[in-house]
Amino acid sequence: MTAAEPVWPHLPERAAGGPTPARSVPLDVLRMAGMAASTTTEWWRTAVIYQIYPRSFADASGDGIGDLAGVTARLDSLAALGVDAIWLSPFYRSPQKDAGYDVADFTDVDPLFGTLEDFDAMASKAHELGLRVIVDIVPNHTSDAHAWFQAARASAPGSVERARYIFRDGRGPNGEQPPNNWESVFGGSAWTRLTEPDGTPGQWYLHLFDSSQPDVDWTNEEVRAEFDRVLRFWLDRGVDGFRVDVAHGLAKHPDLPDFVIDELIDSMGAAQMGHPAWAQDGVHDIWRRWRAVVDDYDGDRILTAEAWVEPLSRMAAWVRPDEMHQAFNFPYLMTPWDGTAVKEVIDDSLEAFSSVGAPATWVLSNHDVVRHPSRLALTAPNPQGVGIGPDSPGLPRPEVARARGRAATLLMLGLPGSAYLFQGEELGLPEVLDIPADRRQDPTFHRTAGERYGRDGCRVPIPWEADAPACGFSPTGEAWLPQPSWWGEFARDRQEGDPGSSLEMYRAALAARREHGLAAAPLTWVSGTDDVLVARIGDVTVACNMSTEAAALPAGRVIVSSEALDGTLPPNATAWILDA
Repeated sequence: MTAAEPVWPHLPERAAGGPTPARSVPLDVLRMAGMAASTTTEWWRTAVIYQIYPRSFADASGDGIGDLAGVTARLDSLAALGVDAIWLSPFYRSPQKDAGYDVADFTDVDPLFGTLEDFDAMASKAHELGLRVIVDIVPNHTSDAHAWFQAARASAPGSVERARYIFRDGRGPNGEQPPNNWESVFGGSAWTRLTEPDGTPGQWYLHLFDSSQPDVDWTNEEVRAEFDRVLRFWLDRGVDGFRVDVAHGLAKHPDLPDFVIDELIDSMGAAQMGHPAWAQDGVHDIWRRWRAVVDDYDGDRILTAEAWVEPLSRMAAWVRPDEMHQAFNFPYLMTPWDGTAVKEVIDDSLEAFSSVGAPATWVLSNHDVVRHPSRLALTAPNPQGVGIGPDSPGLPRPEVARARGRAATLLMLGLPGSAYLFQGEELGLPEVLDIPADRRQDPTFHRTAGERYGRDGCRVPIPWEADAPACGFSPTGEAWLPQPSWWGEFARDRQEGDPGSSLEMYRAALAARREHGLAAAPLTWVSGTDDVLVARIGDVTVACNMSTEAAALPAGRVIVSSEALDGTLPPNATAWILDA
């Protein structure tokens, strides 16, 4: 099979964000829209991409873990929502010690989720519905159950098998100390010592995450060639692109030096950008090679970087024209509910991404962070990666979380560029706090002996039908993480047709976003105070009130709002207004 002959014909372009800008539009306006000086608009520049966390989306088999057949059965609802693409978190063969991000075989489906035939059926149905399909790829590490690591364990120091990973002798008279002082993102040392085949203490291997996730050595050509093969395997099956896990972490400083840690590493090194394990220049050669692979295929296949890199001007290096197409905008995600800070990060994002011809991206929630309604309503700091639970300080009030979550969404969806949604956010789901300790699954919780709650609270299986077993997630009522007793209040069937529901607000916003071409329109700030943001985006005025008092509502016809309006814009509310 050649690259030009995918399993099924690729889709024609789907109108995702409005009209193509005319050639006469000034360059500075194109840049403010996050677009290159071009007369073409690739689908990904304006797309809304919906993240599916497969184990928590829909369970067709009844074992309590979501699966690919469950995804297929629910795709119609995503098409009706109005998104342009789906992105699936890992479904590959895995021991599931980190919910599938510990991959044992990158070219097969784990039986928990189904088969390759189930994947093909899911992707085919998605394409029939006009939805593009993006899959997760995890190149920083493998599972310790991967055939490569099993061979490395059984081989001698200095062997070809060990050269695929980062093995080092320990420090101290008998090598009893780790090679350096690096810490795992999940807590504890980033090094684990092997027991050699003869039973003696041996070398140490690096794992920036759990000890079951050994890092591979990207200076090794065999590693690079293997991942070329993996990319082509999925591209040949018709996928439209890859979300690249830990896209800033593959290259390490060759000397593996100690690093003095003076604060909590908030998420994959973002708070410590001088760390020798993160954001090293060597990653860019990897992405140029990957870009050449995807460019061999038709239909605008894409690479999206999960790169926790600051500042935004530095993150832009990941999306230069010969590297990734997009990078998640984590500075935007982590910005608190503060008008001055939000305006600044929007301006910085548009400037940074447009400087390299890439679209700005916007994201508020995903499988690694506290769901944004709850996060934006916290009254205490929210260190990324720690999570929140029933004993956390400054927990949000439900009514504030609901209002701010909706208002933040409506502001985000009005911005030029591409947006990412996390499953269940269209239902207004908050973070689940009261998961019993014996039901928690996140390795962060267990590696820190419960000191950090971790990410389980955003991963609880989502509710579909209020009165069905497991709220419609599973026909047997089983769920791998427990759903709270009040979960049915947020069920999709309770929100269908209710104009005041989060679901209907998302649908209306996505429809209006496309109708008015907001994703490809320039943004201009107009009148407003520090806590009341008012922007002109195309022919729509987007107003967001982050203050504690009602604000003046711009003149015109309201086409979408996060709250009922009475002539003013309430606190914690956003409205889109069309000229009268």
